[in-house]
Amino acid sequence: MFAPRLALASLSGEADAEWAMSAGEHAGGVFLGGIAIDEPTREAARAMVDRNREECLPADPVAWVDDQLSELDDAFLRPAVNVRAVRLGPLRDVAAVCAAHDAILEVNAHCRQDELCDAGAGETLLRDTSRLCEQVRAASDEGAAVSVKVRAGVQGVHLPVLAQAIERAGAAAIHVDAMDSRRVVRDVADATALFVVANNGVRTRDDVFEYLSYGADAVSVGRPSRDPERVRAVYAAVKEWLL
Repeated sequence: MFAPRLALASLSGEADAEWAMSAGEHAGGVFLGGIAIDEPTREAARAMVDRNREECLPADPVAWVDDQLSELDDAFLRPAVNVRAVRLGPLRDVAAVCAAHDAILEVNAHCRQDELCDAGAGETLLRDTSRLCEQVRAASDEGAAVSVKVRAGVQGVHLPVLAQAIERAGAAAIHVDAMDSRRVVRDVADATALFVVANNGVRTRDDVFEYLSYGADAVSVGRPSRDPERVRAVYAAVKEWLL
């Protein structure tokens, strides 16, 4: 999917091409977004802005994705776009743009903000496997490599089983926010052939080695992406593990 096997994970409202280039010297992948791409999720994002969250709300989200990916066409990293969606039409449009840029389309089944969940997006998709797989198939049919961002610790959701379902639907990768259960990465890696990106608390060499020992193919950093020194340290650990 990308190399080196370190990615920068999307940060609400600021994960654009400029952010990617400022911290991406040692990364192999970068997840832009998450961006709301249809009216239900954009309405939710506007409500989130009203309560002082930063959100990416361009006038035309599909054009925004195309512009951001164009800025990264010559960069030495593989971009992905984390999208929040309910409707398949806009999802297909963004997936086609991603395919044209050899970028990854990442379905957001991760965000837990009430507004997004009430709209039927984000973490809600973890409990509705049929709709999640429908989104994966729609994006994959447009020729995009598809990742799904998921969260551990959601009651009633067994991530290894869900991983198998999205793999059958055409996903190539799963991006696991391990929360307080890092060993779930091992369970997911054992259950599927998906490219597993481990996320949450990746700060030190020990963190990197733990996740990779569980079978993760790569790790990602979120808030530490703002600190080039932190990114460099994580990269060094990934490189050491793979030597």
